[in-house]
Amino acid sequence: MLDDLIFAATITTPIFCILGLGIVFKRIGWISDEFARLGSNLVFKVTLPCLLFVKLVKTDFRHDLPITLVVYALIATVAVFLILDRILSPRLQTVSDRGVFVQGAFRSNMGIIGLAFCLSAFGEGVVATASIYLAVMTTVFNILAVLTLTRHRSDVGSRGELLPVLLGIAKNPLILAITAGVVISLLGLRVPTILLETGGYFARMTLPLALLCAGASIRLQEFQTSPPLYWAVTAKLLFVPLIITGGGILIGLRGEELGVLYLMCAAPTAAASYPMTQAMGGNHHLAAAIIAATSLASLLFTTLGIFLLRSFQLI
Repeated sequence: MLDDLIFAATITTPIFCILGLGIVFKRIGWISDEFARLGSNLVFKVTLPCLLFVKLVKTDFRHDLPITLVVYALIATVAVFLILDRILSPRLQTVSDRGVFVQGAFRSNMGIIGLAFCLSAFGEGVVATASIYLAVMTTVFNILAVLTLTRHRSDVGSRGELLPVLLGIAKNPLILAITAGVVISLLGLRVPTILLETGGYFARMTLPLALLCAGASIRLQEFQTSPPLYWAVTAKLLFVPLIITGGGILIGLRGEELGVLYLMCAAPTAAASYPMTQAMGGNHHLAAAIIAATSLASLLFTTLGIFLLRSFQLI
């Protein structure tokens, strides 16, 4: 139990350090609102697509696929998304908060924290399962995020129209990068090493730049006066993992696969949700607060979840 707590702290503490530096740099004038805006656009349009592309072209989608895990996770995630987007989000009065709430509640930081948790719990043998899960669910997460942020944009006169949503997905840099990566991997095409190395340099910029920009946009009053923040944190760390993991137990998932399912969906809100919100005109201040709050609170909730699953000998 103590080891799990220490591990969680070593994963989340660096994230909070960078968020904190973003706040400090903004206060002392090293980062401006314009820098945060431009940096978020750079992450959304360049560095994050490079990260996804490099990961996906190295993934083998043709062998040893954890079909049951991935299919269930996809169905469960879409079901939870529909509950959040269609039933819960309309209860929020501010339109620009609705899509941010939905994205913050279901979208996990799988590539950084979720994958690290899986490696700590199960060792290097879990890499293949976790990578395939990550590739598929990253695609689903980004599509659903674009859907909810587009649907709830306050500047869209007719948010129910399907065409703007489809165009938003088609032009989204993340979706384009994911599609290219998956197609190249399935076709077995060889990507030049120099291209992968260049993309890798951009990919390594993603997390620190996204977190610095998120930190620079955090407003402390969001933690005190924003009900959507508290609802998003509760949904992300309690409602979503409980529903998805509980369903996984009912269909017979156990051991490594159940552990991957829980750790991936219980990870705090993805840092990538901030630049996407910023780029698509959502309430990016709320998005930044959700990232910070879920990262802090996940220390307690993830450790408790691991303890319960191990106590009942499910993982």
